[in-house]
Amino acid sequence: MRRISPSTMVREEIQGLFANGVDQGTNILSALAELGVRYLAQQALEQEQEDYLHRGRYQRRPPEQPGGWRNGYEDARLKTAEGEMAVRIPQVRGAGEPYRSGLMEFLDGNSEVLDRLVTEMYARGLSTRDVEDAFRDATGSLLISRSAVSAITDQLWEDYQAFCARDLAGIEVQYLFADAIFESLRRYGAKEGVLAAWCITTEGRKILLHLAVGNKESETCWTEFFRHMTGRGLRLPTSVTSDGAPGLVNAITAAFGRSIRIRCWFHRMANIRAKLPAEGAEEFMAHVRAIRDAPTLEAGEALAADVIGRYADRYPAAVHCLADDLEASLAHLRLPPRHRISARTTNLIERSFEEERRRTKVIPRLLDEKSAMKLVFATLIRASDRWSRVSVSELERQQLLLLRRELGLDPPPVQGAKPARPRRRAAA
Repeated sequence: MRRISPSTMVREEIQGLFANGVDQGTNILSALAELGVRYLAQQALEQEQEDYLHRGRYQRRPPEQPGGWRNGYEDARLKTAEGEMAVRIPQVRGAGEPYRSGLMEFLDGNSEVLDRLVTEMYARGLSTRDVEDAFRDATGSLLISRSAVSAITDQLWEDYQAFCARDLAGIEVQYLFADAIFESLRRYGAKEGVLAAWCITTEGRKILLHLAVGNKESETCWTEFFRHMTGRGLRLPTSVTSDGAPGLVNAITAAFGRSIRIRCWFHRMANIRAKLPAEGAEEFMAHVRAIRDAPTLEAGEALAADVIGRYADRYPAAVHCLADDLEASLAHLRLPPRHRISARTTNLIERSFEEERRRTKVIPRLLDEKSAMKLVFATLIRASDRWSRVSVSELERQQLLLLRRELGLDPPPVQGAKPARPRRRAAA
């Protein structure tokens, strides 16, 4: 039997989650959050015992040092908002007085502290001081040691790195999205880009794929970002949606040349509206919405040509903005009709970025890249857990399959292969 600590067992469960995934229907982010909370509690309980005995696991007690000996573990359960959580309380014998876990006594009936701890660690950059403050009792005394907090935060950073290195081959990507947010990642210096990618799969699931520092939103940074994902097994997407940043557009063309490139309509509409006077803006924007919502690609192209010809003299700046990269703006009309509204914008991550920006207002300048990345990752992970699925019918799956073959993304069916015949029912 392996003689390892309960926290190590939970740690191995987390590693197994990244290596093997979870059963179908289980959200990997929810499972990771649950294991993370268990790991935090177990690690803190073991560190409390270590502080009480003044020595680490398997370290001998000096003869002159008072204290006791480790005496196994006692099973216990904590009630949390997500249900009961199993923990193992370290025991001590020969200490002269019964050993009681002050941390466990505090947590029992105060399970919201666990939620607060995870929130503080994720949303405020895993600051040691913040975590310590979350574990103070009514008298202001600390219930968790500084060494335990440091160990926990270091382990969670490793988990984040494992998330960024996980295999993407099992994700059947259909629609890929890319965007960036700019943060102050250094104590002194200009803002730098945090690049984000997420997708919608064939089953309609929305999945956060990758986060990385891009220093600046350049073609080189985006190209490296995409190559990192394809190197981890990411399959070529049917479409890629982004804003019109030249570096990002060039990187998409280089990395996903056969995929459909879609220009984000959220950014496009805002840019066009900014170039229109108040009088007459609604009339022009109604025509733009009709182009965006056209039933077919051919109809969208005809409507765009009509609007460009009609308003070129009256609103030249707005018309130029509409005509710029028009092919990419209309490319979403090649997709199944019900999926166009989901694939034509990067709004999904934009809303998550808004949540993140509300948190950075409290921290005007993050101390370093590590704390900034943990903050962004924490916000997007919590948001992605709430992302709703996109409905994908069997007909739409077939439409996507044909579209991918047309684009050369999937190999054509083997010539001469005969479709399997349905089995005949046996006579009653």
